[in-house]
Amino acid sequence: MKTILITGGARSGKSHYAQELASKSGKKVLFVATAEAGDEEMRQRIQAHQRSRPAGWGTLEAPTGVGKAILKNRGGAEIIIVDCITMLVNNVFSRYANYTAEKIDDALADGDVSREIDDLIECLAHLDADLIFVTNEVGLGLVPPNPIDRLYRDLLGKANRLLAEQVDEVYMLVAGLPVRIKPVA
Repeated sequence: MKTILITGGARSGKSHYAQELASKSGKKVLFVATAEAGDEEMRQRIQAHQRSRPAGWGTLEAPTGVGKAILKNRGGAEIIIVDCITMLVNNVFSRYANYTAEKIDDALADGDVSREIDDLIECLAHLDADLIFVTNEVGLGLVPPNPIDRLYRDLLGKANRLLAEQVDEVYMLVAGLPVRIKPVA
């Protein structure tokens, strides 16, 4: 079993690279989609992603509870793509949309995001399939201007770090080019 984390900026080619790796493997693929269509623009993005995937791939829509959903609905997949951790963290975070940053921080202190990531890590121990996680790197830009956005950035950064510690390989996509981060060359 091989585990990979692919990170990078928006539109850097992360999902394309993950799909390319899975396609080249020749294995049975399950694509786990975490995005939800909250508006028309997001609906169109989701449809574009769906059209970009080979027709023979299985799809599992799991906006939260991803680790448990994979274990329950794997369906014999030999390689699983989880796209993306960024949306998973957003889906957990959005449960607190009407809270102030301080209340969100208090509400998440019990670990909703950490539990989601821990469930994914636990899932790794029970699968004999390859896993590819796709996520955004949001910690390289400007410091967000408000406390809620900073809290989201911090939570996603923590989720990415926890996954990176557990996987075999980490790649950062820069202008569509994969740069291997782990293992160090």
